[in-house]
Amino acid sequence: MQEKNNGAKQWIALAAMGIGTFMGLLDVTVVNVALPTMVKDFNTTFTNLQWILNAYTLVYAVTLMIMSKLGDMFGRKKIFLGSLVLFVIASAVNGFASNLLVLDIGRGIQAIGGSGMMSLSMALVASNFSGKDRGLALGILGSVIGVSTASGPLIGGYLVEHFSWPAIFFVNVPFGIIAVILTVIYVKETPSYGKNQRVDLAGMVLSAAGLFAIIYGLIVKENHPHWSWVSLNVMGWVAAGIILLIIFGIVEVKIGNPMMDVNMFKKPHFLGTILVAFALGAGVYAFNTYLTALMQNYIGYSALQTGIRQLTISVWSLVLGPIVGILSARFSKKWMISGSLLIGSIGFLTIALVIDPSVTFAELWPGMILMGITNGMVNPLLNTVGMEGVAPQEMGMASGLLNVFRQLGTTMGVVGLGLIQSSQYEKYLNGHLSTVNMPSSALSGLHSALVKAGPFSGHGIAFSTRLSQAPFAADFQKVVVHAYDNGMSAVAFSSAVIVLIGCIGSAILLKNRVESSDVKIDKD
Repeated sequence: MQEKNNGAKQWIALAAMGIGTFMGLLDVTVVNVALPTMVKDFNTTFTNLQWILNAYTLVYAVTLMIMSKLGDMFGRKKIFLGSLVLFVIASAVNGFASNLLVLDIGRGIQAIGGSGMMSLSMALVASNFSGKDRGLALGILGSVIGVSTASGPLIGGYLVEHFSWPAIFFVNVPFGIIAVILTVIYVKETPSYGKNQRVDLAGMVLSAAGLFAIIYGLIVKENHPHWSWVSLNVMGWVAAGIILLIIFGIVEVKIGNPMMDVNMFKKPHFLGTILVAFALGAGVYAFNTYLTALMQNYIGYSALQTGIRQLTISVWSLVLGPIVGILSARFSKKWMISGSLLIGSIGFLTIALVIDPSVTFAELWPGMILMGITNGMVNPLLNTVGMEGVAPQEMGMASGLLNVFRQLGTTMGVVGLGLIQSSQYEKYLNGHLSTVNMPSSALSGLHSALVKAGPFSGHGIAFSTRLSQAPFAADFQKVVVHAYDNGMSAVAFSSAVIVLIGCIGSAILLKNRVESSDVKIDKD
């Protein structure tokens, strides 16, 4: 009877960690659909609102490894719980924010809590479960990760449409309080592996500064696509970040109690897991940004309608996660991951081939389903293989690194895919806009406006009320839509290539069988 009670407690603990993970990842994307409402309420521009998104992305990525190490050193439950409380408080502050400065700062603080929850949930699950239950639990957590990253438009769209933008923050409060209570009662603590060690402040500062510089440089490039990569404002930041991370690696090799064991990167299996995490972020999650824009800006669905249709992607995480957790105990996780990524690559190619000016959801959904199957399969498997062969005291850091590379992949993917889209978009405009019969002055001005606004906003310019009344409107609109389609097809094709590289890399680097380490649990 006691064993059954302990088993039930484990699954309730998983629910607590799942809630934290869901909230932390959801808040990476949920704000996007609220921006138009925020523009009106704050009487500002989209450009001024950009840091509501950037503050979370930057701080979240920068603090993942630090929170992971603190959990490994002082107890993962303590740091997870503290992160959860911080996230809930920051969410409430954000909901009440009366100006952008408070909201930007609140988002940064919220991201610290989100990174702690995300980076330690996987390690806590690995340490609270053992044997076959561990694989199933990690599979379920992978489902939560997959659902949260794909459901931002649906949840955000519903909340904004019915309750306005503060609701996207306030909704975290009751669920966060429930997660806090469940964590305190049911989650078991892990040993404080570093209680007698000195905190590696140099490593923490160098890793944070390096990641900040790289991601900030990428954000600058995303916001200014026409700036050269070699400009000081872009490459200066990226180069500085790379140098700082190299210095970080050198420091970690030489000190006695490093923040991170760099020998982890000498293991092909671990390299395979972070490659898959990066490919998932750069290929699947980054593409979601462009798919959402296609469905809202060009096809014409509302945020809520878009989110409902994107259930064809996210629902597979709910369906496949537990099944994958069970299957992974019987079949090769390596080949399941590789095969799933291949399915995703085919899905992206399918989407690339159907995009045209008359494309509808009826043509997109087959490719979206294949994307969803990939997301639903790979995330749970990645959680499991990421913990295999990792020493108990390093599980938090391994989890943190997987999340760092997933987030870094997403950030780099959004920037890289955006540059590809803009390049193809402008190339088509340059070659076809001159065929529209309109005054040369209008041609020059509209061409400049379209290039400056970018592919996302081209539809709004072409189909504006004033321009739609012009005698050349139909031909002009046709060129703009074709230009966007060219760019969007290139984005889908590029995602197919990224995911295919992940497929090949996982087949080469991952091992079929890796000895897993069991973790001792503190009896509290």
